[in-house]
Amino acid sequence: MRDNEKATTQLTHGVITMRVEFLGKNTQGQHSPTLYATDRETYVVQGWRVPGRPGLIEIPHPLLAFLTPGTCLGALLTDTGHGTFTLTGPPVTDPEALSQMDVPDHELCIEVEMGKEIRRDAPSVRQ
Repeated sequence: MRDNEKATTQLTHGVITMRVEFLGKNTQGQHSPTLYATDRETYVVQGWRVPGRPGLIEIPHPLLAFLTPGTCLGALLTDTGHGTFTLTGPPVTDPEALSQMDVPDHELCIEVEMGKEIRRDAPSVRQ
């Protein structure tokens, strides 16, 4: 799958099958952090494992540019101060699902809620 190619893939998560759409990746080599949207109104985020912190991943700031407009990651992002965020969520562990994704050993996929973007600078609606 090329970086700019949008594709829908069938993933099995436990006994439930979810559909994911490739949104984009931030690459600086053969493997890279990747973002997918699911049909369950969640995101699957692939990022670098943080040693000694199970379920915690690190992603580059530019990966957020691939979020669906009007949404956000429904997870707390902690800025590392060097161009990346850390975040946590339930790992995607189903072997069939992971076999359909290119996830090297130093990376992990987690599933997080798809939040709704609420901007403080948006005009308020008065009744």
